[in-house]
Amino acid sequence: MYDHVLGADPDRPGGFRGPYDKDVAFHEPFSVFSFMAAATNTITFMTAVLILPQRQTALVAKQAAELAILSGNRFRLGIGTGWNEVEYEALSVPFAGRGARQSEQVELMRQLWREDSLTFEGKHHTVTRASILPRPTESVPIWFGGIAPALLRRCARLGDGWVPLGGPNDASAEALTTIREHREAAGLAWDGFGIQAQAQYRGGTPERWQNHASRWKNLGCTHLAIATHNAGNARVEDHLRAAGEYLDAVRSI
Repeated sequence: MYDHVLGADPDRPGGFRGPYDKDVAFHEPFSVFSFMAAATNTITFMTAVLILPQRQTALVAKQAAELAILSGNRFRLGIGTGWNEVEYEALSVPFAGRGARQSEQVELMRQLWREDSLTFEGKHHTVTRASILPRPTESVPIWFGGIAPALLRRCARLGDGWVPLGGPNDASAEALTTIREHREAAGLAWDGFGIQAQAQYRGGTPERWQNHASRWKNLGCTHLAIATHNAGNARVEDHLRAAGEYLDAVRSI
């Protein structure tokens, strides 16, 4: 599930250019996933991705912990740094330095999910003898989205998985090699590291989906998502039907 808190008006001073603006609706991920967790038993949920640096860290740790508890550990926290300076400005968070802030956020959240009382002193955060409760029974998996070199290094060092932005192409293969090399250099295992790619329902056919899934599988992909939101579906039943068509096509891959 995508994450955008605000949308920019294209007529704002200075203009605005981007894939989303004020007329594109985005539901709040934690609220929606909590609703869905109560109505389901087996499906898993992942933000793809939550723009973590523009959010308050301890609050995200609390929200993610609560969702993990309520869903029975069916939640993965996919995070990114974002691209929309307008959104950062409106949320009173500096756009510059968001990558370094993200690294510190991940470190702090994992301590909050684990420790009964912690003291944390970083460049962006100060916590003095405090904690969250309830805490999840296990650390919430954190997957990084993006392909910038600094992001790939951060993903290798801190992530449980990667969410690529592109297709099963040379750039994605090179990015995976970079992540793997950095994990090995840090003494971190490659086994268990996840990769979630995305297919598009719109314009797809069973043959195209199968080819796409097969190429991702050859690159080591562990999870595949199907995007149905841009295919003109108006009802929940339409989205489920589209997702079912995709699953039927790639089930044997």
